[in-house]
This record gives sequence, structure tokens and C-alpha cells, in this order.
Amino acid sequence: MAHLVMPGEPDRRLFSPPSRPAVPAGDGLSADAALHAMAAGTALLWRGTYPAARQLLDAVRRRLPAPPPDDFARYRAGRAHRAKLLSLLHVPLEPGHVVPLRRAPDVRAACTAVYGPLDVPAAVPLRELLGVLGAAEWRRTGIAVPALDARIHPHHGVFAPLRPEYVDLVAEAPLPGTELAFDIGTGTGVLAAVLAHRGVERVVATDTSALAVACARENLTRLGFGARAEVVRTDLFPPGRAPLVVANPPWLPGRPRTPLDHAVYDPGHRMLRGFLDRARRHLTPDGEAWLVLSDLAEHLGLRTREELLGWIEAAGLHVVARTGTPARHPRALDPADPLHRARAAEITSLWRLGTEQISPQ
Repeated sequence: MAHLVMPGEPDRRLFSPPSRPAVPAGDGLSADAALHAMAAGTALLWRGTYPAARQLLDAVRRRLPAPPPDDFARYRAGRAHRAKLLSLLHVPLEPGHVVPLRRAPDVRAACTAVYGPLDVPAAVPLRELLGVLGAAEWRRTGIAVPALDARIHPHHGVFAPLRPEYVDLVAEAPLPGTELAFDIGTGTGVLAAVLAHRGVERVVATDTSALAVACARENLTRLGFGARAEVVRTDLFPPGRAPLVVANPPWLPGRPRTPLDHAVYDPGHRMLRGFLDRARRHLTPDGEAWLVLSDLAEHLGLRTREELLGWIEAAGLHVVARTGTPARHPRALDPADPLHRARAAEITSLWRLGTEQISPQ
């Protein structure tokens, strides 16, 4: 039985444990046998051809049962179980991030960018390696953002702006001012770039993730906004006040399980409520807080509209206007998706929030 050593990446929270025992596996292994071993918790170290490993991973994935429709708790649990199971198929890495399998791609640049140098033999889940390679391709080619007439280049571990709805809402809402804006939880920097593209003279973007900060800086510089946009690693707001503060917080309450989950799941609505509760302290008089938020959580029974409106009111804010747009992503159009009913009804909204006007005593 072999013992797997995973490539390390400081501050990047790999999905994999540091090491685990594994048994060798090759091209003769059937998908049913692989699934049986994985279900028992056995890690497989692949010794066959690289294409056969990919085919086996796909075959095992197809054998996993789909969760029942409209059951979000079981949907999440099923996805977590699926990810854990599929991550038990590993491919070896030699020093320098070379995959010593026949017909394997050159993964050296992509892996070095994510994991750093590799000086000892190691192994990585094939599922994770495919994610690293996909992220490297996105970083190389970028994702078209029509509102910018340009491309945004996501880094590995930073949520990619694949849904145009929320970007378009920020690109079209009337600006309360153009001298300064704060973009809270910037991610790739796409909304900061949109604000700068619209003529905001100075944008301060924040994020708690070092990966996101580096990604946003690179994108803003590439787009020519480096002199007008500052990216700061901090929790929520930078010091000071601005006429406009913008946030696109994670849309669903829940515990993140992977680095990318932090862009989707917000435990206890922490970021959403933190943004609302602190926005007033960072707005200039007559300024606006723009909250970009999907109502998917409402359709899943995870939050009510009344709760959201109550949090807005408790923060001393009022709704100036709200603009919404239906979801246009592929899952919303796929009847086979377990959450299709909720996704098909989803509306993404930009809530323009102002400070309450206090009547003189």
C-alpha cells in the first residue's frame, strides 16, 4: 500500500488531507470496482493512462445517485459526499509537477502557480487537478464581461464572474456620485472595474482573501485602472466614507466547505448583515449602499423577504429603489437540476439603499 503525499500550498486551503494510504489502480479497474473501493474510503493511486483515469472518474460520477428534487439540505450533503468520494482517485506527481502517466498533459505551469515548487514525489486528486487546469485556462484566456467590453481573468480559488446578471445591474444603475466608491468583497475585481469603467474617479476594493486581492489587483491593472483603483485586504469596509458602497455578498446562508464556497455560502448571513449594519457609518450624506443579491435563498426557504427588509431597517437604511433581473445561467434553464424549481424562479436584484432621513426635533 502506497502512502500519498499532497503538494502543499500555504494559505490556500487545499481540499485534500496532508496524506493518506492508497492502493495502486490501473486501466483494468472497472467503474463499479472503483466505486466500491471509494465507498469504503480507499484512496486509489492511478498507474494507468491519463485518459483512462479521466474516463473512470466520469464513469464513477455517473453512478452516483442524484439528490431528490427541491431538498436543499440533501442536495448540499450529496454534493459534499460526491466531492469527498471522487477526490479518492489520485494521480502521481513527480518533482517539478510532472504527471508520469502515458498521454498526460503538461501540468507544470498550472500546478506551480497554485501549489508552488514541488521537490518530492507527491499525488493529487484527479478531480482537483482538473480544477487547477481549468482555472489555469480561465486565467490565460479570461472571461468576457460585456459591461466592460473586456475580459476578467480569474485566479485559482477565486470565484469567476460567469453570471452576467449582477454585473449588468451595477453597470446600469444611476451613480449617486463619481468621486469615490467602495467595492466590498471584490473577488476578481469585476465590480470595481465596472465602476471605474463608468467614470468613478477612485475605487477602493476590499476582500479577506489574499488570493482575491492579488487577482483583483492584476485585473484592474490589466484593464488600465491601476492608478484609480486600490485593493485592500480587510474584513468588509476600508476606513472612511464614500458616496457609494457596493457589495455582492454570498447569496446563500451555509457553511463553506471549499475555498470557492466562500463566494456562495455566508454562515449565518455574516457578510450580508455586516455590510448592512456597517454601511451607514461608511456613507457620505445622501450616499447609497448598493446590495446585489439573489433571492434564491428565499425560494429555498433559507431566508424570507421580511427578514431582509427587517435587517435593512434595523441598520438605519431605507430602500431607494430595487432593480431585478431573472437568472440566465444554465442551471436555471435545466429541468433536470435538483433545484430547478427554485432556480427557475430566481431573481437577482440591486437594492439601492439610502440612510434614513431623521426629522428635526
